[in-house]
Amino acid sequence: MKNKLPVENVGDTDVCLFIEPYGEDYWLKPGDVFEVTPLSDAYVQFSVAVANDLFTVWLYEDGDPYNALLDYEVAAANGDKLECGHQRPADSGGG
Repeated sequence: MKNKLPVENVGDTDVCLFIEPYGEDYWLKPGDVFEVTPLSDAYVQFSVAVANDLFTVWLYEDGDPYNALLDYEVAAANGDKLECGHQRPADSGGG
C-alpha cells in the first residue's frame, strides 16, 4: 500500500499546497481536502513545512533526503486528479 499525504484546509482563507522540487502549486479553498500520492512503489517519506497560508511538501524515496521523488499526483477528495495551478488566485503572483 502506498503512502499518501492528506492535506485539509480547516481555515477560512485559501491555502497553497506547494510541492517541491518542481514548485508546483495547488490551492485549497476552506473545507477542501487534497491527497498527495507518490507514483512509486518505494517507501516514501513526506517532509512538510507550514507557513501562514502555505504548505511546502517534499517526497523522499526510502526516507533519504538526498533522493527526492519526482513522480506524484495530487487529487481532490472525490478522486479527481488536479493540475498544477488548481484554483490559483489571480492575485497570487503565480504564472
